[in-house]
Amino acid sequence: MKNLFTSIVCSLLLIAGCTSSGNQSQNSNPPAPGFNADSSDVRAIAIADSVMKALGGREAWDDTKIISWNFFGRRTHTWNKLTGRDSIHIPSSELIIDMNISTKEGTVMKSGEEVAQPDSLQKYLQQGYQMWVNDAYWLMMPYKLKDSGVTLKYMGTDTTQTGIPSYKLKLTFDQVGVTPQNMYHVYVDTSDYMVRQWAYFPEADAEQPRFILPWKNYKKHGEIMLSGDRGQNKLTDIKVMDNWPDEN
Repeated sequence: MKNLFTSIVCSLLLIAGCTSSGNQSQNSNPPAPGFNADSSDVRAIAIADSVMKALGGREAWDDTKIISWNFFGRRTHTWNKLTGRDSIHIPSSELIIDMNISTKEGTVMKSGEEVAQPDSLQKYLQQGYQMWVNDAYWLMMPYKLKDSGVTLKYMGTDTTQTGIPSYKLKLTFDQVGVTPQNMYHVYVDTSDYMVRQWAYFPEADAEQPRFILPWKNYKKHGEIMLSGDRGQNKLTDIKVMDNWPDEN
């Protein structure tokens, strides 16, 4: 009887320990408010948490302050992740949009002169917001797997176009972002949990993707890992900083 009682107690302690460990794992990468956890798969969520850990960890991501990058040679962003400020330089149109992504307020300089006309200002600020939503996702999608409005589904295992064994996740949106009808298939390396490929579908019910592109050549910037290599297209001049450039 004593041995039986001891066995039961040990089993209960083991279960409690596993539950505590599981909660700690979830709490180490909490979802953004509005993440669709109820409709997401438990395994997909666990893989997303492993991706965050492989990229440097949630604490490193939360502590990251300023990220700058050039989007395919078209424009340059300098984004303060903590305050929401984004400065967008578009050389081809001699345009500088300096705005807050959260409030969508800011200033615009065109050909060296400030845009003061309200309708024109709002037009450029909206364009700037749309640019940030698009361009930031091309660089930082692996950190946004548990964003607001996102639903994650586990689709089993597959291989990338270059033959990397991967967990395949389906990522859809619910009334968030600029194009909530989009869908992505995200390929996560089974060996190290780095995102290696994505497939983009313009509509969630589309049978074939519009494109499939790699995520290659991760490099450490600050305390986090970022990839700017999308095959034929490149995000370049990636930097992680503690201070705004003109404040150094």
